[in-house]
Amino acid sequence: MTAEEGVAAGRIFGDRLELARRYVGHLATSGIERGLIGPREVPRLWNRHVLNCAVVAELIDHGAKVADVGSGAGLPGLCLAIARPDLYLTLIEPLERRVTWLEEVVMDLGLDNVEIIRSRAEAAVGKVECSVVTARAVSALNTLLPLTIPLLGGHGELLAIKGRSAAEEIDKAAKVIKKLGGVQTDVLVAGAEILAEPTTVVRVKVARR
Repeated sequence: MTAEEGVAAGRIFGDRLELARRYVGHLATSGIERGLIGPREVPRLWNRHVLNCAVVAELIDHGAKVADVGSGAGLPGLCLAIARPDLYLTLIEPLERRVTWLEEVVMDLGLDNVEIIRSRAEAAVGKVECSVVTARAVSALNTLLPLTIPLLGGHGELLAIKGRSAAEEIDKAAKVIKKLGGVQTDVLVAGAEILAEPTTVVRVKVARR
């Protein structure tokens, strides 16, 4: 961790920074050994992955129930759970080896605000109660939306971590957004005062008509 990353991590995780360090330790060891993270990512784990995900917490209301789709290595789900103990996270991941790893990490860190479900997102509809759905690097918006928005049960919001093509993806997905009950779509920036490269997030608010 660089000095700059250390300052940012301290601001984001506060007195739970040691938990974040232990999580990164898991990513850098067993996470690589089991193929959840590529070995080339080790020097960038804090900046590109953990801090990039954790700042999304600033967009989530206190005490919210959050479903993280395609959790994989816990990005952003575990980052949010560590940064915000007031949130309740349900990690939805279809692959058994990833679920096993997530369970081991959650147990080691003693995170009591996390539940892990082995399931495809579409199969989890009606089984998960949430007001926020998060996703990172799952797929393009027009494919991601039908997998995530139904989990909200007609009310709430999707927070999808995206790159520079966010606005273009929104344009391409406009019909899908409308069809699924999206009433407002924004491109937001998280961590602007903390990170040198803030995180781009597409927020889609959903409401029953």
